[in-house]
Amino acid sequence: MVAHDALSLAAAVDPAGLLPARQQMALTLGWHIILASFGVAFPAMIFVAHWRGLVRKEPIALVLAQRWAKVSAVLFAIGAVSGTVLSFEMGLLWPGLMGTFGDVLGLPFALEGLSFFVEAIFLGIYLYGWGRMPPRRHLLMVVPMAIAGVVGTFCVISVNAWMNTPAGFRIVDGEVTDVDPWAAMFNPIAGLQFAHMWVAAYMLVGFTIAGVYAVGMLRGRRDAHHRLGFLIPFTFASVAAVIQPVIGHLLGGGLGDRQPAKLAAFELATTTESPSPLRLGGVLVDGEVYGAIDIPVLGSLIAQNSFTAPVRGLDTIPLEDQPPVNITHWAFQTMIAIGTLLALAVVVYWAVRWWRKRELLDHTWFLGFCVATGPLAVVAVEAGWIATEVGRQPWVVYGVMRTSEAAGDYPGLWWLLAVTAVVYTCMTVGAVLVLRSMARRWRQGEHDLPSPYGPEAGLQDKTAGKERPA
Repeated sequence: MVAHDALSLAAAVDPAGLLPARQQMALTLGWHIILASFGVAFPAMIFVAHWRGLVRKEPIALVLAQRWAKVSAVLFAIGAVSGTVLSFEMGLLWPGLMGTFGDVLGLPFALEGLSFFVEAIFLGIYLYGWGRMPPRRHLLMVVPMAIAGVVGTFCVISVNAWMNTPAGFRIVDGEVTDVDPWAAMFNPIAGLQFAHMWVAAYMLVGFTIAGVYAVGMLRGRRDAHHRLGFLIPFTFASVAAVIQPVIGHLLGGGLGDRQPAKLAAFELATTTESPSPLRLGGVLVDGEVYGAIDIPVLGSLIAQNSFTAPVRGLDTIPLEDQPPVNITHWAFQTMIAIGTLLALAVVVYWAVRWWRKRELLDHTWFLGFCVATGPLAVVAVEAGWIATEVGRQPWVVYGVMRTSEAAGDYPGLWWLLAVTAVVYTCMTVGAVLVLRSMARRWRQGEHDLPSPYGPEAGLQDKTAGKERPA
């Protein structure tokens, strides 16, 4: 009864704009992070394909590079829209946060904007440079595009890392002072949190692109084009899938000290146990865990790098400082389960390929699994963000500002959420239609589709061949 009353009181004092702001942020950030991943990882895959075509004289690889660049342009254009929406949302949805900490967060947001423009410029140069630039110089145009994507992503992730480990300021008499924007941007976990997302982007993009070519092979198109189109992104995804558990473990180190409530929710630790078990599945109902499978000691080993160190229980944390436990727990375990499955799958594939000298791509069941890896990677990324964001609640800046203090008192935000949902649905449908149209025309033999706002196809036909080896 006391817990119910406390929750009811908290809900009664929440500003009217809190719930729609949360839903709006979840929709737009969850949608944009997929496109942002392509901005991070796709340029490296385009570079490898172009390099193979140019240096190793593989015409198929050049065709892949040119097609992937056009796909990247479509995704970049849509991502520019969703990224701009997110920029405006920070001030509109969270006026308390930006009004208080705008000076602290201004630097990474400014650098992210500059990175966006650099990425757009060099993507444009690369798209229209086919046959118009010296081949090796043209290839190098991918490098600043890739670097800009990485820098921009680091800037955004550093802001989120700062929300988890705030640094670079002091609060004196209720006022933010002694602002050090560089210390805020390079906060204690910025590097590891960025690495975690950076590698996740390679998994998402690599498995998704490989899955597209796996679909083609399932439909009988098992030519060299489809095999190379599968292997380049799948190789990137394989490396990322194997090193991701290591990065995740390093990022989780010290979480019990930084955010004990989040770790307790991850582990579904209702009480402090020494050693703590690894709790698989289960739900928390009225303080009791139901349906979980406990593996003794493993919780302490994974979370604390110790066979005996305890995981602090939820019973030691005030109810008003606890996150939604079941959502956090299941999101975290979903991310871990999918990541483990994908890591094991790529290890099996390369082991069979190298040591048994067998090609699993010749088996329909493996191609079917590869088709599923892209959606699985998307779910893992979304689950990871849900785990870290919901697990930080009720804080927007951990230990400093509650999420309810950051939101505005705008009940009209529900209308904005409805409009945004319609717009994003239309953008999704439009992107799918455009990409499917491009793929269909490529299959029909139209190798030189005009780029958006580019020269006519006839002119491209005359110039694009100059860079292709005979």
